[in-house]
Amino acid sequence: MSRIGLKPIPFEKGVEVSVSGSTCKVKGPKGELSSEIPDVIKVVIEDETVVVTRENEERQSKALHGLTRQLIANNIEGVSKGYTKALEIVGVGYRAAAQGTSKLDMALGFSHPVVFEAPEGITFVTPTQTRIEVSGIDKQLVGQVAANIRKLRKPEPYKGKGIRYEGEHVRRKAGKSAK
Repeated sequence: MSRIGLKPIPFEKGVEVSVSGSTCKVKGPKGELSSEIPDVIKVVIEDETVVVTRENEERQSKALHGLTRQLIANNIEGVSKGYTKALEIVGVGYRAAAQGTSKLDMALGFSHPVVFEAPEGITFVTPTQTRIEVSGIDKQLVGQVAANIRKLRKPEPYKGKGIRYEGEHVRRKAGKSAK
């Protein structure tokens, strides 16, 4: 059996978890999320905990067991607390400004400003001109949007300019040496 899959998932009083057919719906104070459950996995709700089990001993179901458990746990945490991913902008003249909570206007060294629109369920906050916070309830969507923003101007290895995750270390290369 999967070690991760065996752990029960506790949830708070404000969170409702329901299983209908092959869908697990989680509703909480921040919103609602749902996950598809594979046929070989069984989800049972017992006394404010969710227990994920598998029906057979196939190798594929062992991997799906832990994955399904973690996806449901991420949904429960997302609707109760939410997720945030922080990005840093490094470079002279590089800056970002949030236009409301759904648009991000960035100057990244191009001849034009870059405007990035948030998908539904994602909000942007810019506490400073060089810091962007991407927030939402879906962990995968928050990570994907942060990766798409980082892709606009990846950190380069010579001067370290670009957009990077908070705390990300960029390995620097030596430039050309003069004779």
